[in-house]
Amino acid sequence: QVQIVESGGGLVQPGGSLTLSCAASGFAFSSRAMAWYRQIPKNEREWIATISLGGTVPNYQGSVDGRFTISRDNAKNEVYLQMRNLKPDDTAVYYCNAEPPFDYWGQGTQVTVSS
Repeated sequence: QVQIVESGGGLVQPGGSLTLSCAASGFAFSSRAMAWYRQIPKNEREWIATISLGGTVPNYQGSVDGRFTISRDNAKNEVYLQMRNLKPDDTAVYYCNAEPPFDYWGQGTQVTVSS
């Protein structure tokens, strides 16, 4: 069955950086585009970035384009999100999933941007 475990979140000051990791299993990882999503309490989960099957074609939501970098390692079944110049509006729980996503979601990892 699908298993997804996100990690790497934490508390960071505005302008700081974090790198999130996602370990996936239970499906043909290299056959699926993968994505990062985030959710603020009382808001719907929103898509923020996708990486193609081979890891060569990224796509970003406008609010993170130029600050975030998505990548993947198909040998390890892992996806990463490098986040730079973080802003308080980036505060959210971050999730990894396929694109389009499975019904299953991991627990996510909390990112808090605050001074």
